[in-house]
Amino acid sequence: MKKSLLAALLALTTSLAFAQTRAAGGLAVSGTVSGSLPAQARVGGFVLDSSGTPVGEVVSVPVNGGRFSLEVPNLTPGQRPLSPLRADTVFWPGVLEPVTVNGQASTADLRFYVYGDGNANGRRDDTETMQEVVPFVGKAVLVVSFSTAPAQVNASRGFQADLKAGWNGLLIEVGKTVRVTSSSAVSGVALNAQR
Repeated sequence: MKKSLLAALLALTTSLAFAQTRAAGGLAVSGTVSGSLPAQARVGGFVLDSSGTPVGEVVSVPVNGGRFSLEVPNLTPGQRPLSPLRADTVFWPGVLEPVTVNGQASTADLRFYVYGDGNANGRRDDTETMQEVVPFVGKAVLVVSFSTAPAQVNASRGFQADLKAGWNGLLIEVGKTVRVTSSSAVSGVALNAQR
């Protein structure tokens, strides 16, 4: 009786913990990879800590025929990569002072890397070298950011990014003005893996 009660409590606790880590809104990203690719190349999305160091692989997919398609899962990236969203912590393309933030949220940015999956286990190991690749859609840069709550970032030259709770795909096109478009499905992404 005690063992079955303990097992039921453990299962309930695990289910509740998983449910609490779920967030609204995943993100689909697809496109092409060009350049010098390693054998068994994968595109991985990694969250960064506050110093810009990759600390966790959120998603990765193999490159097939120069193409990739991935879905960033509807899960929070954990506490380590999250930091309070403030005017002095936004380092996206096109963000120039003065910067204002409306709403109280913590955010984590996701960056894309290409690596060779040498042991074919479907994830990056410490011995596998990563190369950061910047995602472009036409002239726009794709910024992927997780937000714990809705927020808005405003900056000079018309920059305005509306974040929803969960993963956000922001297409930022910098010109005389800065145009920001949000999307939950971004296709036509070009990654260039130059060594």
